[in-house]
Amino acid sequence: MADERPYSSIVVDGVEQAPSRAMLYPTGFTTEDFSKPQIGIASTWSMVTPCNMHINELAEAAAMGADEAGAKSVLFNTITVSDGISMGTPGMRYSLVSREVIADSIETVVGAQGFDGFVAIGGCDKNMPACGMAMARMDRPSVFVYGGTILPGKERRDIVSVFEAVGGHAAGNVSDIELKDVEATAIPGPGSCGGMYTVNTMASSMEALGLSLPGSSAQNAVSQDKKQDSYNAGAAVRNLIKLGIKPSDILSREAFENAITLTIALEGSTNAVLHLLAIAHAANIPLSIDDFSRVGKRVPVLADMRPAGVYAMSELIEIGGILPLMKTLLQEGLLHGDCMTVTGKTMAENLADVADYPADQKIIRPLSNPIKKDSHLVVLRGNLAPEGAVAKITGHEGLTFTGKARCFHGEEAAMAAIMDGTVVKGDVVIVRYEGPRGGPGMREMLSPTSAINGRGLSQDVALLTDGRFSGGSHGFVIGHVTPEAHLGGPIALVEDGDTITVDADNAEITLHVSDEDLAARKANWKAPAPYTQRGTLAKYAQLVSSASEGAVTDKYLGD
Repeated sequence: MADERPYSSIVVDGVEQAPSRAMLYPTGFTTEDFSKPQIGIASTWSMVTPCNMHINELAEAAAMGADEAGAKSVLFNTITVSDGISMGTPGMRYSLVSREVIADSIETVVGAQGFDGFVAIGGCDKNMPACGMAMARMDRPSVFVYGGTILPGKERRDIVSVFEAVGGHAAGNVSDIELKDVEATAIPGPGSCGGMYTVNTMASSMEALGLSLPGSSAQNAVSQDKKQDSYNAGAAVRNLIKLGIKPSDILSREAFENAITLTIALEGSTNAVLHLLAIAHAANIPLSIDDFSRVGKRVPVLADMRPAGVYAMSELIEIGGILPLMKTLLQEGLLHGDCMTVTGKTMAENLADVADYPADQKIIRPLSNPIKKDSHLVVLRGNLAPEGAVAKITGHEGLTFTGKARCFHGEEAAMAAIMDGTVVKGDVVIVRYEGPRGGPGMREMLSPTSAINGRGLSQDVALLTDGRFSGGSHGFVIGHVTPEAHLGGPIALVEDGDTITVDADNAEITLHVSDEDLAARKANWKAPAPYTQRGTLAKYAQLVSSASEGAVTDKYLGD
């Protein structure tokens, strides 16, 4: 029998800890509660964004589940920021930074308060990997709960519909009245962005890792299923405490391969590369961008999901969510079924009784007729990205692109040129000095990619950046270029008119400039001044690793 109170007993047992107990009585503790395992409930509730506005209710359900299973729950909050609201503004620099802040804050509270286990509930993009990082760092019995997806808006709209309507408006294809209607009807209520964007990609990845209960990643935010999932998570942590199962028993290299496999099959976001690398780092599991290429050679894209495809997450939920897909992948030998999960059972045991999809469904293709026979996440290397870049190439845009560079220092300059028609067919738009250090914060380029799509140029223009992309981006887009421009990487040396070739078949990205010319340009290059030298962004810029290493802030500590 595992010690069920290895941490809380240190805080509340014995005569010398009477002051600690005294502080806890007014928070709701009874004398009997001090002998129970303590389970923290990490809530990312706030009214900052619809993604998280309902999570207080889910946190209360999780607390009830823990209490009724014989533990003592303690609710606490952490932050969230909204990618959708801050997109295209200076505030987006804080988005990826918030992943580190959330992970640090959960670690801080769990460690300081002596919780024996915890539930972590996330609703927006960075919440999910942050919760996973905290779970891996603390290595205490814990379960992740996804806050759930939003329902579609009018005419099946979502947030990407609004971004693309902006581009359509600039092209003269969307009127003022039409834009206002899209704006006012795309977001009908609580929940996270509705396609297979970053949030649903990461929720699915967390389930594939074994960190959430079966079905948690495919539930509507406003549903009884989601409340029940939250309640069950509280009880599940109590069970994990009894069994002595910790994240280190779950987060194996094979578990990360399962997460990569599911991400590819679902045509998920490029951000999964960044975030899975970060969770693996926290778990001390060796994982690199090359593992995505290795796994991707044998895994097909099967889900016809937005942004490149047709369907929303709520529609996938209607046919059974991701569990039937996982069962199929397991039966085909593409998942490791012996991986432990937070149910206390293996992945194969969890999937044993899952029903198949309805025969007439069109969202998930059969393995015999994939959307793409191998991964849409392509890790490119070449003289423009010697340490790697990540492309999202679904096949809709073709597999190669050659064009002339049109270079911009930062997203705002690129966005203005797209909107005013400066960017034209055949351009390779270079958006640089947006990397983890140079941004700082590695902003997402949903506004520029959506504007390109809205102007009808998605087949004719490529966008390449040392920043990253929203899961809502689609088109010929290449991000995470390393080394980044701020560090003098080759992307800093590109000049307007240079020819660039992206070859997804051979996983190459080539700047058609001689080594001698690049060396001469490098000799004349100077790093720009930092964006700021004070506060959170300055600290982040000093600590953050490269995108190819997950953009984590503790990579080099102790080196």
